[in-house]
Amino acid sequence: MRIHPPTLKPHSLVLRAYSGIVLLFLLLLFSCRTQKQVQYLQGPFDTAALSQINIPEPVIQKGDLIGISVFSDNAAASAAFNQQMTGSLTAESGMTGAALSGVSGVSGQNMPGYLVDVQGNIRLHSIGAIKAEGLTKTELANSIQEKLTQYLKNPYCNIKFLNYKFTVLGEVAKQGVFSVPGEKISILEALGMAGDMTIYGLKDSIMVIREENGIRSFGILDVSKPDVLLSPYYYLHQNDIVLVKSNPKKPGVSEQTNARNLALVATFATIVTSITVLLNILLK
Repeated sequence: MRIHPPTLKPHSLVLRAYSGIVLLFLLLLFSCRTQKQVQYLQGPFDTAALSQINIPEPVIQKGDLIGISVFSDNAAASAAFNQQMTGSLTAESGMTGAALSGVSGVSGQNMPGYLVDVQGNIRLHSIGAIKAEGLTKTELANSIQEKLTQYLKNPYCNIKFLNYKFTVLGEVAKQGVFSVPGEKISILEALGMAGDMTIYGLKDSIMVIREENGIRSFGILDVSKPDVLLSPYYYLHQNDIVLVKSNPKKPGVSEQTNARNLALVATFATIVTSITVLLNILLK
């Protein structure tokens, strides 16, 4: 006796064909929505020009918190000029602990340092007000050392920023204000700290807003070109604002919502079709 394989009923063939079409449609839909990664520093490199590194020394601004360490031939005498806690800072600067704690997330209880006040000055023990705004660390150190010669023998000092920070806004994964433990950061490092640009960010027109000595300047960077390494805005200064602009073709909120809803409906339709086909096979 010869056994023939069961033949599929017409409606079973229709259901299977329909489910195959739906699956193919979804595959095409999601493949078209594959995210394209942002490409940096594309094109040929002029190694001779790009190998030269020029990092400008940051300029002190109002609101900066700077650490000053004083040294001389007499360590005991130098200790009088070295600040230990912000309690002495609040007394010398005339600011309350609450006001100081609002500056760049600095705690008024345990952060040593000298705050550059609204007049652009800092106040040192025995010396009084010293102009700091608009000076580099080297220039301020020279100014302090000159004033310390009447109190100490062979004085010198080290200066560092304690609230070196920048802000990134726009088409990045994580917007916000970022603090830097050192005093050097490039635009590429800043974008990395912000979680990289989104697929809608314009890599050829990133704006850096900078304020120095009461003057605001604007730099436009194209991070897709190697020449960005030569820009004076490639290395950020403290308090710089980085603005990543959006592509004009970026879908609006309603369009993105509609796209998500369409994907959910298509997924639900696929599940229903698959269950229908499975039940048809099991029950025939």
